[in-house]
Amino acid sequence: MAILFSFTNYKTIEIWHFVGFQNYVQAFGPGTTFWYSLGITVLFAIVSSVIVNVFAFALAVLLSKGLKGSNFFRSVFFMPNLVGGIVLGYIWSLMIGSVLNLFHKNIASGFSYGFWGLIIMTCWQQVGYMMVIYIAALANVSRDLTEAAEVDGASHWQTLFRIIIPVVSSSIAICTFLSLSSGFKMFDQNLALNGIANEETRLLSLDIYNTMFNNPTGNEGVGQAKAVVFFLIIAGASYLNFHIRSRREAT
Repeated sequence: MAILFSFTNYKTIEIWHFVGFQNYVQAFGPGTTFWYSLGITVLFAIVSSVIVNVFAFALAVLLSKGLKGSNFFRSVFFMPNLVGGIVLGYIWSLMIGSVLNLFHKNIASGFSYGFWGLIIMTCWQQVGYMMVIYIAALANVSRDLTEAAEVDGASHWQTLFRIIIPVVSSSIAICTFLSLSSGFKMFDQNLALNGIANEETRLLSLDIYNTMFNNPTGNEGVGQAKAVVFFLIIAGASYLNFHIRSRREAT
């Protein structure tokens, strides 16, 4: 239905008519916000994915060493993932706003405030979830391999990069895909934290929503056109990830 309506002048109540590629021309032509939002979304997805996975893997390695209270800290780090997206966004909006008010700023004062606010909030929520996946992968690393490396005089860094990381590479690929897809699809936290009015940090999902529901009547078809292209981007990225993982597992 979304594909069908992207080729019409569909409106919420009125009868719709076929308009061809007019919506696509309007959605991706000069002056559109789609390309800017897509660029910000790609940047956000990459930066958040790198930070989330680095911190999650570091915590997993640390908590897999049998330290006292490690089970407690695993639960603590995982708990933020249980908080709903829209609630999480409003909570962090209040916290970040309170800090920025001390410097007479707010979340909409500039691109960096909204962007890094989203990054911090995303890392706080997702690190614990990715950490659990890494801990499960690290549990499958053979102790014989690490002990043999120690006997051969390998340093901790050499053991990490030459034995542990290659063994858990499939989990790294899974966590990377999950964090990237989450970054591309983020909507509720972006809405709660940055709001519709802050165009500088409006990710693609929020831009599609804004096109359909916060513009003059008649842009529903344009929003559907953006949504269709966004779907194709996500589907293409998912297929590419599946294809790469399948080839790596085959070899």
